[in-house]
Amino acid sequence: MSKRALISVSKKDGIVDFAKKLDEMGYEILSTGGTYRLLKDMGINAVKVSDVTGFPEILDGRVKTLHPKIHGGLLAIRDDENHRRQLEENGIKPIDIVAVNLYPFKETILKDDVTLEDAIENIDIGGPSMIRAAAKNYRYVTVLVDPDDYDKVVEEIKEYGNTKEETRFYLAMKAFGHTASYDSLIYNYLLDKNGVEFPDTITFSFEKSQDMRYGENPHQKAAFYKNSLKSFGISECVKLHGKELSFNNINDANAAIELLKEFDEPAAVAVKHTNPCGVAVADNIYDAFKKAYECDPVSIFGGIVAFNRKLDANTALELSKIFLEIIIAPDFEEEALAILEKKKNVRILKLSDGYVKEYDLKKVEGGILVQEKDEVDLYDDKLTVVTKNAPSERELKDLRFAWKVVKHVKSNAIVLAKDGMTVGIGAGQVNRIWPTEQSIRQAGEKARGSVLASDAFFPFPDVVEEASKAGITSIIQPGGSINDDASIDAADKAGISMIFTGIRHFKH
Repeated sequence: MSKRALISVSKKDGIVDFAKKLDEMGYEILSTGGTYRLLKDMGINAVKVSDVTGFPEILDGRVKTLHPKIHGGLLAIRDDENHRRQLEENGIKPIDIVAVNLYPFKETILKDDVTLEDAIENIDIGGPSMIRAAAKNYRYVTVLVDPDDYDKVVEEIKEYGNTKEETRFYLAMKAFGHTASYDSLIYNYLLDKNGVEFPDTITFSFEKSQDMRYGENPHQKAAFYKNSLKSFGISECVKLHGKELSFNNINDANAAIELLKEFDEPAAVAVKHTNPCGVAVADNIYDAFKKAYECDPVSIFGGIVAFNRKLDANTALELSKIFLEIIIAPDFEEEALAILEKKKNVRILKLSDGYVKEYDLKKVEGGILVQEKDEVDLYDDKLTVVTKNAPSERELKDLRFAWKVVKHVKSNAIVLAKDGMTVGIGAGQVNRIWPTEQSIRQAGEKARGSVLASDAFFPFPDVVEEASKAGITSIIQPGGSINDDASIDAADKAGISMIFTGIRHFKH
């Protein structure tokens, strides 16, 4: 009995060459719709599925392969005498190869003018059914959803007369992954249309972007996956120069980009181990970088610097004087790029525009925590001056700046700022007084006249008391402690102005 292949693809890459080779090896080729017409136009002797089933395509093509003569040929256990008998009694021939990919649902919903009706019409039914049937019966059927696998299948058939079972098993795995991802995209699209944020079950679809040399540490294996649908930020950066990005590079660069998004004015953000070590705004990015560098010229070594404006040659010259792992900007002057490219290993990333709403995910043993991203800045109507003194216009500007930065510092977090730049950052301590002392020590004399931002409230007046000793003049914090009065009294005693925001920014 001659072997048979069913070919019906939405993406036609490589399919004509694959079909020709199967035809030359004596396979009867079944096909449908546009794939059938393409193969016939290219001189391949394809047979319409409707000629096999004896039933026409109906309902505008919605029903064409959902038929016992197709699925019987896919699902029959060839070694089972009862199955063989039933195939013969019903005039069903086995199908040995299935090459199918699905209606372009992803491409459809990414269109700006897509309607719900368009999306629904691009949900494939017959394709996933054939893929799953073939994959389930991998002991006998070869299923292909990826054009990259066509050549391997042809080579094995030429060498062995059939594909190897281990290959069919591997391709079955890929097939179920393909349909799972497809269904996940549909599910999440419909969740969005129904306004459901936290459903009873949750699935996400990601596609591997690259294998990493290793993970957070050299003994850990790792890979980088991008959102299957649409993504921005680090996942869409274009590497213009330098070595491949490591696991930690990507994680740190993401932290820099997330903080950079907070600013509309020209800004420079320096990050080390996902914590900012220097942040500044100015009239231009050259001045912004100089200020950010001054905040912590030690920690910036081996770090990441990100800008929200086109990088110029003068700023590139300053960057070239220090060792940096990554430099990120939305664009680069030609001269600036030439200067930076002289450093062989520095990674230069071009940042893409755009935004997509995503969940913030935190993996825990045996589960996952899912939340909205923390994208709140300040609610002006909730800002409350709780001290006798109110902040000056200059202080208020620096308080707003410091609040943007402290949101991106690991809790417990304290940020000191002055004149649009951080002068001290305390991160990730188990109590609030330690990061306060750390930030003041880092700032030195620059602490005098600076403002202080805290990501959470003060359980004791000790932070205010330390701020007073350092000459800090204004504080912004969420408020809400049962001991707020103690901190307010301490601020009034020191002549420090203090604002409560009514919101906090834990970042664990």
